[in-house]
Amino acid sequence: MPLIREIIAATLAADGTPHLAPLGLIAGDDDGRRWIAAPFHPSTTLANLRAVPELVANYVDDVRIFAGCLTGRRDFPLLAADHVRPPRLASALAHAELRVVAIEEDEARPRFHCETVHEASHAPFRGFNRAQAAVIEAAILVSRRHLLPPETIAEEMRRLRVAVSKTAGPREATAWEWLTMALGVDCK
Repeated sequence: MPLIREIIAATLAADGTPHLAPLGLIAGDDDGRRWIAAPFHPSTTLANLRAVPELVANYVDDVRIFAGCLTGRRDFPLLAADHVRPPRLASALAHAELRVVAIEEDEARPRFHCETVHEASHAPFRGFNRAQAAVIEAAILVSRRHLLPPETIAEEMRRLRVAVSKTAGPREATAWEWLTMALGVDCK
């Protein structure tokens, strides 16, 4: 199994419009310099990577950003990146700027092989709680609701709800509510 980092990808459309989306970056090497972005077809991230073959990997601990991107809440402050055109999240704890160096075409999920051109840290990482991990897993379910049977999603959400009910702070509770509303599942 490859290492996958759950990040918020910032990409640019051909007209310069920024787009934020959760994305699992696949490790392309052992030293963290090469990554593979494999967005599903069709998606805005895929179209943007074809138009502007660069992305910013934003490392965040505020899971509202994952949930917000999947539920129509994308108005998060952005700042200019240092070496690529897509911006970075102002609230990112760290970010990596990536350039596409090769593309493996695939009908479902083309693979954009990327090289890290710049990395920066902006704030300390103080660790995750179980609710944050549960929200990220729920966000993945929301992003794949067109691929998974409803009963599978409902069963997973019931399981994840335990961690949220035991360890969530206000940010995690809000993110959980957004995701459960998107799925039509009771979040209590």
